[in-house]
Amino acid sequence: MDRIKRLSFEVLTDHKSKFGEDFVENKKALNQVSIIRSKGLKNKVAGYITRFIKKEIREEKFKQDRSSYDSSNTEEKSSLDVTESEDVSETVEEITLTNEEVETIIPSTKSVEEKTE
Repeated sequence: MDRIKRLSFEVLTDHKSKFGEDFVENKKALNQVSIIRSKGLKNKVAGYITRFIKKEIREEKFKQDRSSYDSSNTEEKSSLDVTESEDVSETVEEITLTNEEVETIIPSTKSVEEKTE
């Protein structure tokens, strides 16, 4: 694990509630909870913390959207299942034909074979 990531997680384990999505505010919070003398290192740690928290928030929103989408699809699918089963039974009743009706629609294979020979 590289130094920036390790330092960021050390700070976040104890003080995660002080950090948010704003880089400048995260730099100020980092100054309060730690002593980092290098300006570049402080900026990198604050930037990593900012990206990490934004990523966590984005993933949480995605999970919520996905769960609400899944629940709405489940409700919609159950209502569709009922209507589809009704439509299928109506179609089956309409398609039922007798053998004579089928033979008038589709000529027997013997007559087709006789014509080809």
